[in-house]
Parts: sequence; structure tokens; C-alpha cells
Amino acid sequence: MYCYNYNMDVKIIKSKRKTVAIQVKNADEVVVRAPIRMSNKAIQDFIDKNQNWINKHVERLKTRQEVTRDIRPMSELEIKELTAHAKKVIPERVRHFAPLIGVDYGRVTIRNQKTKWGSCSEKGNLNFNLALMRAPIEVLDYVVVHELCHRKEMNHSPEFWKTVENVLPNYKEQKKWLDENGYILMTEVNGKN
Repeated sequence: MYCYNYNMDVKIIKSKRKTVAIQVKNADEVVVRAPIRMSNKAIQDFIDKNQNWINKHVERLKTRQEVTRDIRPMSELEIKELTAHAKKVIPERVRHFAPLIGVDYGRVTIRNQKTKWGSCSEKGNLNFNLALMRAPIEVLDYVVVHELCHRKEMNHSPEFWKTVENVLPNYKEQKKWLDENGYILMTEVNGKN
């Protein structure tokens, strides 16, 4: 089901869920996921109530599209060379920070992912995005510490963030840098997102 709202398509997807959520897919399309029993009026009211949030995210996406329009994605050879470098640097950073946090870990894998910067499995295997190699070392360290801290807390609770802050007191600066610039790195490595 589609509804037309404020110069953009809003796709409504009803499913067996308990809450309603909005996803801005691109500058022209918004997806609203809603419980099956939620009325169309209630959905429209929810959209209207969140219109400022939607507009903000649409504008952000438009800006990002403008910024990344002329970025040349890396060639296969450049990606291969960056991967080889990442396989040396990232495990080094993991070995450096793991004892400071007091955790062990399993396998360290470098991946060319389109959305995630890193992940930590229940078994302690760590995955890191190749695009991190295009970031300042402090940002790479933040992601490494973030994932290693999941060895203590598999969530983003206040305790988790305290653990991160104990190791990197200025982690918020690095997180902010990644939030504001990460999409450029992803575009350089993966092409248009």
C-alpha cells in the first residue's frame, strides 16, 4: 500500500509486528512498517507526527548523494591491496586492545561490507569492514574497541558504553566522525550505496 505524502512516496507494509517504524530508503521513498491491525488513519497520524524527522533524514540523504556523486570507487586491485594491508593492521589493533579490556577473542575477519563497520559473534569471532582502512587510525581503534567490548556486554547498555569509555575516553568524537563521514568511505570502497 502506498500513500502520497509531502512530495514523496510512503510505502506502508503491514505485518505481524507490535510497533510502527519508519525507514527512509532514499530521498524519494519512505517505508512505514506497521502492525496489521493498525488503522490507515493511525498510520497517517504517525507519519504526520514524525514529518520533521522524515524531512531531516531525506535532506541528509540528498546531501550524501550530492557529496558522493563524483567519488570514484576503488578498483579491484586497490581493494585487493587495501585488504592485504587491513589483514596486517586490524589484527594488530585487536591484539593491542584485547588485554586492555581484559577479553579474549576468536577469529578476526576482514570483509567488504556495505553497512556494518564491525561485529562480534557469541563465540568471540570479530568481523571488521575493509572501509575502516580509509578512516583515521583513531576511528579504526574505536571500532576495534567497540567490538572487543561486546565480549563483555553483547548489547549497547550503559555498562557497555562505560567499558568503551574506560579504554577510549574520547570515543564519542570517533563515533561522531564515523557517523558523519563513514558513508564517504563506504562509497569509496563499495561504489554507490
